[in-house]
Amino acid sequence: MIGIALVSLGMVLTPGPNMIYLVSRSITQGRRSGLISLSGVFLGFTVYLTATCLGLTAVFAYVPAAYTALKLAGAAYLLWMAWNTVKPGGISAFQPRDLAVERPRKLFTMGLLTCLLNPKIAILYLSLLPQFIDPAMGHVLLQSLALGSTQILVGTLVNAVFVLTAAGLADFLARKPIWLRVQRYVTGTVLGFFAVSMATDRSKALVSA
Repeated sequence: MIGIALVSLGMVLTPGPNMIYLVSRSITQGRRSGLISLSGVFLGFTVYLTATCLGLTAVFAYVPAAYTALKLAGAAYLLWMAWNTVKPGGISAFQPRDLAVERPRKLFTMGLLTCLLNPKIAILYLSLLPQFIDPAMGHVLLQSLALGSTQILVGTLVNAVFVLTAAGLADFLARKPIWLRVQRYVTGTVLGFFAVSMATDRSKALVSA
């Protein structure tokens, strides 16, 4: 659980579609609108978790090579995220876009679509989640649900913090850019570490338990 929580934390702290949209929406339209948008993101997490848990065991049991392919794809994506986090001129979510004011139903829908179309979330569930499942510990489906629920908890709580503090953080980081650099380098290091660990892991594909 700790491993998936750390990976989830590193990914949610890396600027991406979810963070950029939620921060921008919160600064533009207020905390309530940001939280409504976050509820859509939460549903998107749940959709990915459900689809992944229903398919993981069958796919990896019948196509073992898929496990290796997804593992390497996940490692490559984590390395790409790590580089984009630490490289000069990296994107900051706290330099938000201007957004038009929207009604609650559209805010929810936009949050949902932003999550469903977010490649970070797809990679997380399809290739990172399996790395933390141990067939010796019991049913693969139950482990998947537990690990996915941990990711949803971490992702939702951290994004909620961003929503509630977006305006203040944007102002602080504009005045103290050193802290933005610290966040970027710490996050990039964590993602890089897990990318290397994943790429060098020699465990075999999962089998149903």
